[in-house]
Amino acid sequence: MELGIDKIFQTQKFDYLFFYDKINLRYLMMNKFKSSEDYLERIYILTKTNKTLRAIDLAQDMGYSKPSVSVALKKLKSNNFITVDEENGNIGLTDKGLELAAYVYEKHQIISTCLMMLGVSEITALEDACKIEHDLSDESFDALKAYYQKIKG
Repeated sequence: MELGIDKIFQTQKFDYLFFYDKINLRYLMMNKFKSSEDYLERIYILTKTNKTLRAIDLAQDMGYSKPSVSVALKKLKSNNFITVDEENGNIGLTDKGLELAAYVYEKHQIISTCLMMLGVSEITALEDACKIEHDLSDESFDALKAYYQKIKG
């Protein structure tokens, strides 16, 4: 199947890449939501070690401004990925958010481990895994995960 980039659209919510399948004459849409996944993964990690997590904690941990974090959290809340306690501002993951965050975290862990097994330095492997985890298809990740589990024993 020959694919070529046809159009690139940027919206406030997501970047969309439309690929034109020249053989079947159809459009395939790839939804990019790297930032949301990064926030969910970070919330997942921080809530495992902290009893409470507020926007200011997340901003400090990620090195972002509080207004930027507030915008992202509002988006995540409106899409039912997180809850924010009205009384104390504590952030929690919904079932939907937990499922996605755990999946992204698992991808990160397996990809970075595989890269280190190939001889990539830990720092580079962790940085590259953060980039790869968002673009890797489920099919490719499932194959990588199966291979990793096979060689891990």
